[in-house]
Amino acid sequence: MYARIATFEGATGIDEATRQINESDRPEGIPATELYVFVDRAAGKVVALTLFETEEDMQKGHEAFDAMSAADDGFGKRTGVDLLEVVVHMTA
Repeated sequence: MYARIATFEGATGIDEATRQINESDRPEGIPATELYVFVDRAAGKVVALTLFETEEDMQKGHEAFDAMSAADDGFGKRTGVDLLEVVVHMTA
């Protein structure tokens, strides 16, 4: 399993942005298995964790995310992206 973790600063429209995500279809070209969005409202920080089955899927998803508009969508400015292998995954 692989993960793309994107960090955003200066979020001002978290509720509207998350509503739009929840009401939309999965974007084309992003073969993700799961998406988690974590927020620190007081700090205006958002962390988006996207999980993929394979490294190839992660690369495709990363390219698709990077091709999307960089305009502020409520999550603020993207300040970092990490592409990582998941070596431990536990569920309750």
